[in-house]
Amino acid sequence: QVPLVESGGGLVQAGGSLRLSCVPSGGVFTVNSRGWYRQAPGKEREMVATITEDGSINYAANVKGRFAISTDYARKTVYLQMNGLKAENSGLYFCHVGWVREDGDVGYEYWGRGTQVTVSS
Repeated sequence: QVPLVESGGGLVQAGGSLRLSCVPSGGVFTVNSRGWYRQAPGKEREMVATITEDGSINYAANVKGRFAISTDYARKTVYLQMNGLKAENSGLYFCHVGWVREDGDVGYEYWGRGTQVTVSS
């Protein structure tokens, strides 16, 4: 059972905004990496934004300046504020959390079921 639940997706017109949320569905676990990934039809899943435990943030080039990833005070819920949406941003958005070692190896990871974002032009 996937322990993450995404919400906030929907159908919006180009230029609109959405705020995605990702929350644990149950249990307690520790992670040091959180992020959002998008998968368009017929395409591979790609990174949109990630945030690490030390606050380092990374964005895909095509969303810089328009999207913002953040967490709540307890670092439990992961948000993705999406502004100035474009048709190219459409896709199924997945929340991802995991424990990543300094050498890059993944100790464990979890994926949400995905929330659909559709931007009409």
